[in-house]
Amino acid sequence: MKNMNIVLHEPEIPFNTGAIGRTCVATNTRLHLIKPYGFILNSKNIKKAGMDYWEHLQLKEHLSYEDFLKDIAEEQNSISAPKIWYATTKAKRTYTEVSFSENDYIMFGKESAGIPEEILVENEEHCIRIPMLEEARSLNLSNSVAIILYEALRQQDFMSLKKEGALHRLHWKEEQ
Repeated sequence: MKNMNIVLHEPEIPFNTGAIGRTCVATNTRLHLIKPYGFILNSKNIKKAGMDYWEHLQLKEHLSYEDFLKDIAEEQNSISAPKIWYATTKAKRTYTEVSFSENDYIMFGKESAGIPEEILVENEEHCIRIPMLEEARSLNLSNSVAIILYEALRQQDFMSLKKEGALHRLHWKEEQ
């Protein structure tokens, strides 16, 4: 089965990382964490935010950005490199202006500084942003991940995700 991939570059806040992990489990998305972290990965804050989902998370850790690039190139085992989208408030275009594909990677930076500008400059054509007021510095990281990830999944008709719910005690009225 194909997956989307979320990448957190040097995450700092355990609660956000736990919430992102929970979103990844709910969407069959792999989570890649690039070290160093601003917390201990097994902290109770991650487990609290990730709830009982954390044990089902498809998690891959990388020692550095360079190791991440090497690891995903080996994993893809193909001539064409995987597409990496870089979510940043500094981008010139929005996330709705691009076409996401299965197995794409969407990278987010640490809460205090974002993705290093050295990485962004080398990947300008793959930098995307979420529109917001100029006065707003940024959105919460876990919210940003959910916004962009769900757009990527929507573009793929929510690949194998359950799209219809049911009431627990009552039933929906049947359409006439």
